[in-house]
Amino acid sequence: MLSGEATMQLYDKHILPNLVHMACSLRPAMRQREKVVHLAHGRVLEVGIGSGLNLPYYDADKVNKVWGLDPSPEMLRMAESRVHSVKFEVEFINLPGEQIPLQSRCVDSIVVTYTLCTIPDACRALQEMARVLKPGGELLFCEHGAAPDANVQRWQNMINPVWKRIGGGCHLNREIPGLIEQGGFRIRELQAMYIPGWRPTSYNYWGRATLAESP
Repeated sequence: MLSGEATMQLYDKHILPNLVHMACSLRPAMRQREKVVHLAHGRVLEVGIGSGLNLPYYDADKVNKVWGLDPSPEMLRMAESRVHSVKFEVEFINLPGEQIPLQSRCVDSIVVTYTLCTIPDACRALQEMARVLKPGGELLFCEHGAAPDANVQRWQNMINPVWKRIGGGCHLNREIPGLIEQGGFRIRELQAMYIPGWRPTSYNYWGRATLAESP
């Protein structure tokens, strides 16, 4: 009989990647991705590229290259199957968001979609993103997080410990705008609403941010 740890390792490697791909490819989430990804330009870093669901939404006339960072080799294998359909260079990097192996100030756009919820040290990861972003560049984000309604917040806080375990570290209740600003960014445009779905998981924030020291 497998130990609890061995069972979770099998779950994380063989089951979780497919569950994450299915959940993240639901139509409401895909519509949210489309709102921000097409705004990227130049040399792009996508943190948490996962199974590559954003790749079709990049504007090939504006994007030269995408670095796709993700700590899961299983998810990156899924993403690799999508590369043949895009007209720009894609380079995958199998590292977590806290470890971005790029030179400072070398990226024109950074894309994060449904990623900040899972990064263990999201503030450190955002600081790394701020380090590699060029002055005048943009962080384009779409995330789920803490809901504005007290009843939904209670559910998020109550469920979160179990949800993190079965959801690959996903937090239901992170304060996304505050987290982005703590990481060294200034939010220039922000929208938020419930998208169709289960309310504890469906309050979405999306918009644009620049480096905090940008004029």
